[in-house]
Amino acid sequence: MVGKGVGTKAFGALPFVCVSNSFSLEQKEAINFLYMFSFLEHGYAYPHKPFHHFESDIRNFPIVEPDPGHTKLRLSREGLEAIERITTPIAAVGVIGPYRSGKSFLLNQLLSLSCYEGFGVGHMRDTKTKGMWVWGTPIELDIDGVKSSVLYIDTEGFESIGKSNVYDDRIFALATILSSVLIYNLPETIREADISRLSFAVELAEEFYGRGQDVAFEPAKLLWLIQRDFLQGKSVQEMVNEALRHVPNHDGDRNIEQVNQIRDSLAIMGDNSTAFSLPQPHIQRTKLCDMKDGELDPTYVQKRDQLKELVASIIRPKIVQGKLLNGKEFVAFLKQILDALNKGEIPSTGSLVEIFNKGILERCLKLYNERMGKVPLPLSEISLLEAHEESRGEAMKAFDEQHFGRHHAKKSVMTLDEEILKVYKNFILANEYQSSKLCEALYTRCEDKMDQLQVLRLPSMAKFNAGFLHCNQSFEKECVGPSKINYGQRMTKMMQKSRSLFIKEYNHRLFNWLVAFSLFMVVVGRFIIKFILLEIGAWILFIFLETYTRMFWSAESLYYNPVWHFIVGTWETLVYSPILDLDRWAIPITFLAAIIVLYWRCYGRRKHGSRGLLPMYNNNNHKGGSNRRRSD
Repeated sequence: MVGKGVGTKAFGALPFVCVSNSFSLEQKEAINFLYMFSFLEHGYAYPHKPFHHFESDIRNFPIVEPDPGHTKLRLSREGLEAIERITTPIAAVGVIGPYRSGKSFLLNQLLSLSCYEGFGVGHMRDTKTKGMWVWGTPIELDIDGVKSSVLYIDTEGFESIGKSNVYDDRIFALATILSSVLIYNLPETIREADISRLSFAVELAEEFYGRGQDVAFEPAKLLWLIQRDFLQGKSVQEMVNEALRHVPNHDGDRNIEQVNQIRDSLAIMGDNSTAFSLPQPHIQRTKLCDMKDGELDPTYVQKRDQLKELVASIIRPKIVQGKLLNGKEFVAFLKQILDALNKGEIPSTGSLVEIFNKGILERCLKLYNERMGKVPLPLSEISLLEAHEESRGEAMKAFDEQHFGRHHAKKSVMTLDEEILKVYKNFILANEYQSSKLCEALYTRCEDKMDQLQVLRLPSMAKFNAGFLHCNQSFEKECVGPSKINYGQRMTKMMQKSRSLFIKEYNHRLFNWLVAFSLFMVVVGRFIIKFILLEIGAWILFIFLETYTRMFWSAESLYYNPVWHFIVGTWETLVYSPILDLDRWAIPITFLAAIIVLYWRCYGRRKHGSRGLLPMYNNNNHKGGSNRRRSD
C-alpha cells in the first residue's frame, strides 16, 4: 500500500515502509497496523514501534562523547558534520540536570516530538543519554529580525553510576558555554548540591559577562525549571530566592562558605536568570511516551506551551567576540572550548580565559615587537631599558583594554609579561651583538690609525697626539651599548701601548733624521746653492749630534738636554701644524724644490752669471788682480 509520503522497498519478501513526518499521528498508527499485518502474514515476529527504527533521516546526533575512562570528553564527527551545514546564526537551548530527571522527554516536548521521533527516552535506572546530543533539524526562528537556527541539546545527567564528578563538571561547563538558554531541570526542589554545581556558571559570568560588544561570549540565560507534583504553596521564584539565601555558618564551615559565595553571585545575576515551574504530565510516568496531549494533564500542557513561549522570548543567537556564529564557526568554537575544558585535571574558567586571551596576547606581543623593532641598535643599556618599558607599557595598555576575564586574566597578564621578557632578552642579545660589532670596528680603525702614526715618514709628536685625541673622541662618541666598557678598557691599553712605543721610537728616529738632514744640508749648501752659512750650520749640527753621544754616556742622555728640546721644538714647528702637515706634503714639496733648483742651476746661471753667494766663492776678487781662474 503506497500513499502520499509512503514508499515501499523490497526487504526480502517483506515490504519496507518509509514514513514521512508529514503524516499525522493517526495516519502513522494506521500504517503501523498494516506493517504489523504484513509481518504476521509472512510468519515473522513483529518489531515493536517500527517508526522508531524505520523513519526518515531526521534524527538526533551525538556531538560530544565520553572517553573510555568516562572522565573527559571528545568530539563526535557525525553530529558536527550536520551542524557545519547550517549557514544561519545559531542559538542553542541546552537542558542539564540529574540523571533520570526527564531531560530528554522535556526536549521532545519542546520540539513537539514523540519519544519515538525525538531524543531517546529510557525507563531503566541507568542513564540513557551519553555525552551531549543535538536534534538534527534546527528550528528556524526570526530573532530580532535575524533569521536564526535554534539547536536543542540534550546532556548526560549528573550523579549517575560509574562517572566521576569531574566528568559531570565538564558536561555542565560545556553546556553552559554553548547554550544561549540553559534549562536547569530539577525535580521537586532545589538542593544545596544543585547550587554548588552552578559555581562554574557564576565564574563564567564574573569573568566574561558585561563587557558590551567586546564580550568573549555571554553566559547562557539560566532558566530554573522545577517539576513537581503540585503547584500549591510557594511559587517557584520564591523557592529559588529561598534557596539563594545565606545559610548561617557559625562554625566557619568551608563548604558552607563556598556555597554562600555562589548564592551571593547568583543573586547578583538575577537579571540573567528566570524561574519556571512545570507540573508532572501524568501520574503514570513510565507510559508518557505512549500518551497524546489529550491524555496528559491539561495544566501541564498549558504550562508546557508557556514554557515554549518563554524560551522563544529569551533566546538569542550565540555571539562570540562580537560575532554571530554559523554552523562551521559554532563547531570551531566547540572544539576550542572542549580543548580548554580537557586541558587540566578539572575544568576551570582560567583555562577558558587563557583560550580567549590567546589571540589578544599574540596581538599585544606583536605590538611590542613592532615598537622595539623601530628602536635603532645599538643603544646604551639605560636607553634600551627605557624603550622596553615604553613598549611594554603600550602592549599592557592594549591588553588591558581588550582582554577577557577579571580574576583569571591575571594569569594571562603574567603570561604576556613573561613573553615580553623573552623577547626583550632577545633584543638585549641583539643590542650586545650590534654594540660589539660597532665598537670592534671603531677599535680596529683606531688601532690602524695608531699603526700608521708609528711609521710616519717625518715623526711628529704633535701629529701623533692629534691622532691619539681624535681616536679617543670618536670612540667615546660613536661606541655605544653594553660593549663600550669592555672595548673602552681595550682601547685604553692599546692607546697607552702605542703612545709608549711611539715616544720610545720618536727620539731615535728624530736623531737619525737630524743626522741625515745635517749631511744633506752640507751637500746642498756646499754644492747646490753654495750658501756657506747653511753649510756651516749643517756642519755644526752634525758635529754636535755625532760628538755628544761619544763624549757623554749614551744617546738617551741627549734627550734630556735643553738643546735637544730646542731642536725638537723647532722640528715639530716645521713638520706639523694645523695649517701644514709636512709629512703629507714632503714629497710634493721636495719635488717642487728640486724643480726650482734645477731651473736655477740651468737657466739662472746664464742670465745672472756664475757667482757665489759669498765673496769666497766670487772669481773676480783675487789679490793682484790676476784673472787666472781658480782651480777646483
